[in-house]
Amino acid sequence: MPTANKSIYSALAANLLIAVTKFISGNITNSISMISEGVHSLVDTTNELLLLLGIRRSNKPRDEKRPFGYGKELYFWSFIVSILIFSLGGGISIYQGYIHLRRPEPMTDPFWNYIVLGTSFIFEGISFIIAAREFNKTRGDLSWWTAIRESKDPTRFLVLFEDGAAVIGLVVVFTMVWLGHQLKNPYLDGVASIIVGLILTVASVILARESWSLLMGEGIMPSTQKQIVTLVEKDPAVLKLLRVFSTYQSPDEIMILLIVSFKPDVDIDDINASVDRLRDTIKKEYPRIRYIIIQPEDQ
Repeated sequence: MPTANKSIYSALAANLLIAVTKFISGNITNSISMISEGVHSLVDTTNELLLLLGIRRSNKPRDEKRPFGYGKELYFWSFIVSILIFSLGGGISIYQGYIHLRRPEPMTDPFWNYIVLGTSFIFEGISFIIAAREFNKTRGDLSWWTAIRESKDPTRFLVLFEDGAAVIGLVVVFTMVWLGHQLKNPYLDGVASIIVGLILTVASVILARESWSLLMGEGIMPSTQKQIVTLVEKDPAVLKLLRVFSTYQSPDEIMILLIVSFKPDVDIDDINASVDRLRDTIKKEYPRIRYIIIQPEDQ
């Protein structure tokens, strides 16, 4: 998972530096939207640390307690990250914007806000480009959205979504800070904070859905199932593959259960030989399928 780590470390460095500068600038200029952006960057920094924790824990070797390994730890921590984006990032930004709309405070000279936003845009933009390039290497001929939906490694699309939401949020805040200063309208600062919160909320819902699906045992794609059916039914001892059950233990480990009906004229030795052949053939064709359980059953 080194490519995913590269994206995470670049995002971690960018968000940590940006969070500090946003908080300082927001307090100096009384800009609630800048403080919201600081919260956003601080949450993103925490998220990167949690993703690194998830990667580390998911790589622990299997033991008696977890005979299939710790791969699902990655899906758990990815789901926690999506919840944090919603509750801390989106929720706090919307709440701060609401409070500011009720009791707006006039902004001081936004010069430092412009400097910080411009610098943040450069850092976030670089981090987003790195994440996009790394994700692009893995998506093949699929569209971006299809690749995100079909990806079984949440670290790839989580960082991509985080950085994308950050870039959009910076554009919104810069626009509202400029308009608020030009029109002498302090309410626009609160509006910017609410918009940033809504952007984070939408991103978190999408990410939570994908991470939750993987955590709950999402299986292989229907097209892959059909290919496995064809592969299994080519074996001379097999009459029909009745059912295919599958689940991702980690992005690189799949477990499948095959309910197979064997021909009535084969004996137990033929069935055992067929099972061995099927396991070897499937693992050779699909290296990520590490666990294969084949259960004979009458049709």
